[in-house]
Amino acid sequence: MPQKLLVYTPKITNRIRYIFDFLFKEMMGLKVVFTSQADEFKQTTSAKLNYSSRRLSDKELFFYASPFLFERRTKPQHIKVEWYEGVPIFFINRNNSDLPFDPFAASFYLLSRYEEYLPDVKLDQHGRYMPENSLAYQHGFLQKPVVDIWAQQLAKVLLRYFPELPLDFRPYWFMPTYDIDIAYSYSHKGVLRTVAGWLKALYKQDKAELRQRWAVLRQKEKDPYDTYEWQYELQKNYQLQPIYFFPASNYGIYDKNVLIDKPALQSLIQFISDVCPIGIHPSYESHKDPQILAIEIRRLSEVIKKEVIRSRQHYLKMTIPNTYQNLIELDIKEDYTMGYASQIGFRAGTCSSFYFYDLTWEIRSTLRIFPFALMDVTLNNYLHLSPEQALEQVQNLIQEVKAVNGLFCTIWHNHSLCDEGEWQGWRSMYEQIIQMATHAKHTELKAPYRYGL
Repeated sequence: MPQKLLVYTPKITNRIRYIFDFLFKEMMGLKVVFTSQADEFKQTTSAKLNYSSRRLSDKELFFYASPFLFERRTKPQHIKVEWYEGVPIFFINRNNSDLPFDPFAASFYLLSRYEEYLPDVKLDQHGRYMPENSLAYQHGFLQKPVVDIWAQQLAKVLLRYFPELPLDFRPYWFMPTYDIDIAYSYSHKGVLRTVAGWLKALYKQDKAELRQRWAVLRQKEKDPYDTYEWQYELQKNYQLQPIYFFPASNYGIYDKNVLIDKPALQSLIQFISDVCPIGIHPSYESHKDPQILAIEIRRLSEVIKKEVIRSRQHYLKMTIPNTYQNLIELDIKEDYTMGYASQIGFRAGTCSSFYFYDLTWEIRSTLRIFPFALMDVTLNNYLHLSPEQALEQVQNLIQEVKAVNGLFCTIWHNHSLCDEGEWQGWRSMYEQIIQMATHAKHTELKAPYRYGL
């Protein structure tokens, strides 16, 4: 049985239940029990915490509660960011509280993606929320998992009052994931797309592509995007448990994969699904139309002969809360879209998985979010880093995640492992990332922790 922590607060809201359960139950293994009765709280001699506007006694664990978690609607928040023990903090207070800020309000603000509900935010060319809108980007802490760091600060204060309290921390976890946007470069494309490819290469007078295309179609060379055997060797050598996301869409401007009714793609999906979890990679326009999404999920489910419970949006294209509400309606249990296309770091301020809190209805949903820290396309195409420069950036992120025993999740594509053209040198760099992510020293922990359901 997990240890209990009694929390006094004058009003028990869904926001309070959600964030206290996340920080204490999920991060520390403590069961949280709430009371709004001051007398009950005073009489309790076990571990307890006062979250209100005033102390009930001189020697109690007390966190001054900002009004934020007692509200029921979204509105612009006037947030001032300061630094405490080398970490950014906001919802500042100095009301005799055990920390100079409200870690529960600050954590909820980031996890709920509160700022993405606000009006007048800038969207990029694909209609995506831009990192430049975010508090984390504007104040320079996008690459710090601040929620996890605040949880550590909370744990230190808690143990100062209750040193015998056993805290059940989790271990660090590396999760590589792959988006198979274009399974093959030349193979299995059909007559029309193959002819169009030839004509385009002829128009560009690209002799190298013409030679390679001809060799691949005659099966004299392997398709350059067919990097799956190499990925499988990585999986065996480093004992990885990757997740693959496959599209099942119709052909479109932004959806150019081999169609899922092609036997070659079905064979590939079935092979990978025998050894790795598979998720849906919803098409570019599917976030607007749940019926399209439902069709794509059904197609993939028929191929793998399993229920599809995981998803990551193509182009990371989502709108909160609509996209997540659509996924929930279609019984998706896990989403892996939480991150930015143009920046690396922690969009929700955390490197831990968490349940999506729907601010529209003020409830914790059944959808669990697995945030990613970086993507290959971000490093190469958006930030324009060389493999060597990217490796340095990634190493810093790994160190941040390991320091809080978090989840280090990456997105890679099969085509970026081809080691050709713009991706020359990135294949070896990716293996170096895996070596750092799997072999670097972990913080010693006494008890296991599992993400997900």
